[in-house]
Amino acid sequence: MAEFNKVVIFGVGLIGGSFALGLKAAGAVDEVVGFGRSPKSLQQALDLGVIDRAGINPAHELPDADLVLLATPVGQMPEIMARIAPYLGPDTVVTDGGSTKGDVVAAARAAFGGRISQFVPAHPIAGAENSGAAAARADLYRERKVVLTPLPENSVLNVAKVRSAWEWCGAQMFELTPAEHDRVFAAVSHLPHLLSFALVHDLAVRENKDLFFTFAASGFRDFTRIAASHPEMWRDICLANKDALLLELDSYRAQLDELHNALAGGDGARLEEIFDTARTARRDWAEGKH
Repeated sequence: MAEFNKVVIFGVGLIGGSFALGLKAAGAVDEVVGFGRSPKSLQQALDLGVIDRAGINPAHELPDADLVLLATPVGQMPEIMARIAPYLGPDTVVTDGGSTKGDVVAAARAAFGGRISQFVPAHPIAGAENSGAAAARADLYRERKVVLTPLPENSVLNVAKVRSAWEWCGAQMFELTPAEHDRVFAAVSHLPHLLSFALVHDLAVRENKDLFFTFAASGFRDFTRIAASHPEMWRDICLANKDALLLELDSYRAQLDELHNALAGGDGARLEEIFDTARTARRDWAEGKH
């Protein structure tokens, strides 16, 4: 017998769709019901077997749901939370896949009120440049990190339910506080996306952009891969984690200033020192030493 009788997913694209397929592949769910912004996206998810049914009315689907995943851009979550709050069953647990946690937790507290114990925040550290149900994969989360940021009100049982769902998908589980999460991911995820978008945009708006893109090779491709990511989603992420991201931008700007000064002063020794420190840290990380 499957652990989950019914899982309801809002947003049946890459993140939500891969969650559904991972649970299905593991035999951990009997039925997946999907909600989406357009009939076309829901029909595609149905045709691909990502979901079993398209939801129409949350009032009909949520009272007996075991688990609800919010897998939309974070900017859409407050409205969805407010819409579903009246219909949650007493044993229904809600979680999310948002890349920021402080704003999501605040929205959950506003929407769920005294039922905040039923919301367990989470963030799967997995993704791809492509979006939509067609990009979903059953193995997307296998051996990938998922961070839970439990709230003081969460029961052990509710946290365990969310943890178990991600483990069925093959994920490695970690826990941080929401504030710790947002500080860490501002540095290692949100800032790199911002820098990648900025570099490609800088070239894209030049009159002779074709000249630059003609000669861009593997280094440019590696550095700018994430600039192909979903603009709406990353707009929401950057704005939601604005304070932590601004601090990281200031820190990075100081690094650029130091490089600028070393270049302007012909200080090769300082450049090499910075490059060597960065290379060592990157190699240690790639070899799993962190």
